[in-house]
Amino acid sequence: MSYKDYLSITPEIEEAIKEGKPIVALESTILSHGMPYPENVEFAHKVEEIVRAEGAIPATTAIIGGKLKVGLNSEELEIMCKAEGVGKVSRRDVAVFLATGQTGATTVATTMLIASLAGIRIFATGGIGGVHRGAQETMDISADLQELAHTPVCVVGAGCKSILDIGLTLEYLETMGVPVLGYQTEDFPAFYCRKSGFKVDYKLNDANEAARILKTKWDLGLEGGFLIGNPIPEEYALDYDEMEKVIVKALDMAKKEGIRGKATTPFLLAHIKDLTNGVAFASNVQLALNNAKIASQIAVELSKLK
Repeated sequence: MSYKDYLSITPEIEEAIKEGKPIVALESTILSHGMPYPENVEFAHKVEEIVRAEGAIPATTAIIGGKLKVGLNSEELEIMCKAEGVGKVSRRDVAVFLATGQTGATTVATTMLIASLAGIRIFATGGIGGVHRGAQETMDISADLQELAHTPVCVVGAGCKSILDIGLTLEYLETMGVPVLGYQTEDFPAFYCRKSGFKVDYKLNDANEAARILKTKWDLGLEGGFLIGNPIPEEYALDYDEMEKVIVKALDMAKKEGIRGKATTPFLLAHIKDLTNGVAFASNVQLALNNAKIASQIAVELSKLK
């Protein structure tokens, strides 16, 4: 058997891959472990609508029935959204979930992996994982960063999650040779906030320029992907200092409850939602939709270059 035997690609997406049409990969962890039911169902359909409106084809990924799913039907989306017995799958978990037939939601790292295996180069998410605060002691560093270093997929997100140590995350990406680009901004976004106090490596003017840079790197055979930081729309952005207070409070709660590892991010996002009376969740939805829009525009431009 080869990896192709584990891939289950919908006919529409399979045809699009063969014809070089624009496709945008979408993760399922944001559905199963990042949003409550049934709001996540509405989001799942809305994000796919946005991708199609921009001229691209959505490819939501998951692990179901021993297969790496590329594109989900309504029933499969419902399974991921209800999240009953749905695990959170990073690269280390993929073989276990496939071999044992468990159902898994794909993280940024696993979505990149599946997208690459299927031949999809553009992926839209909310924000990537990274180096957690206090990682000097805990060594809690997301597998997303290694995936970006080695897998040829461009990730469009609102920077990295505000709960992380953003400075160390950017240092790690620099060490691994991952280009960090800003979509029409010089500032690296911090998820709910448009600025983090850090700069990107290069400011992108538009989707065409982004596509030309992606193509050039991969034409050269250079390893790895890209991170494109796309700021949350201004009308949904939150104040950095206020969010920092909320995050510190949520981190303290996680520490007291002994939360660690892959449970950390879902715990923090849920409590940040509660601490902001749902405002942070609304921003999370809007930034993710905006990332899908920009990723689709880049995918369209990249398909033209091919």
